[in-house]
Amino acid sequence: MFRPEIKVIDCTVRDGGLMNKWQFPDDFVRDVYKSLCQAGVDYMEIGYLSSESAFPREQFGSWRFCAEEDLRRIIGDGEKRIKLSAMADIGRIEYDDIPPRSESSLDMIRVACYVHQVDTAIALAHHCMDKGYEATINLMAVSTVGLRDLNEALEDLSRSRVPIIYLVDSFGAFYSEDIDTLAAKYIERLPDKTIGIHCHNNQQLAFANTIAGIINGVNFLDATLYGIGRGAGNCPLELLLSFLKNPKFRVRPLVECIEKQILPLREKIFWGYSVPYMVSGVLNQHPRASMAVMESDKPNQITEFYDQMVNLVENI
Repeated sequence: MFRPEIKVIDCTVRDGGLMNKWQFPDDFVRDVYKSLCQAGVDYMEIGYLSSESAFPREQFGSWRFCAEEDLRRIIGDGEKRIKLSAMADIGRIEYDDIPPRSESSLDMIRVACYVHQVDTAIALAHHCMDKGYEATINLMAVSTVGLRDLNEALEDLSRSRVPIIYLVDSFGAFYSEDIDTLAAKYIERLPDKTIGIHCHNNQQLAFANTIAGIINGVNFLDATLYGIGRGAGNCPLELLLSFLKNPKFRVRPLVECIEKQILPLREKIFWGYSVPYMVSGVLNQHPRASMAVMESDKPNQITEFYDQMVNLVENI
């Protein structure tokens, strides 16, 4: 049986844009939008809200900014059939960059932060809520956070007005038992909040860990078409909807979009499982070094990379 409380958020354009600086053509974004509407997905995270002072327009695509004219170009003038969200990174956006909800096609703003930025993230999320948006806080890289710091962050979040808090496996380092433990901790310490989960696939566990979250009471679920995303990618949306038993979801529109848009893109940029991404996940390291070797002229020299990473971690 399905849980009606569960909401699914597609991050194809937002997370996938990390691979090409959000330089997707309009027909790609529009086809993703239409397929998600037909599939019954609850939210489409269409990109980031960012300051142009942090990201020059000439270097980044529209979905690093999510300006209203760009959003309207995708969704058209008809009735919007899916909620839209955008992510805001602490330090990369100013309050004045966020229009009032009445002037935007966005419904939700998700504030991404690290543990030491929680107070700033709460203030930004409250600002978004005061402007009329739904809001979440996505607490990143918790696999690197000590118990005391995590408990203090959760205590601060428990006192906030932000209704949805995300457990994020930024480095793809967690196993299902880690999700069991952390989901229970989040739910215990945030009893009045909804918990979400966002998993990366460095160890081929993003789908399994998302299922572990569902079993433990997590109700906001992130995924992407064909798992597209930074480095090793994310939980595949088509797998997740196939697992969920809610009859409102339809998988076929996603398969059509994968065939038309995602597979051709896969021939131009790479994401998904590889040994370098596996190494960063196993060692609980940021994937930037793995991404660098995959984008170099020596992507298959994986033994050298393995030795370098292991030696680096052992000497920390």
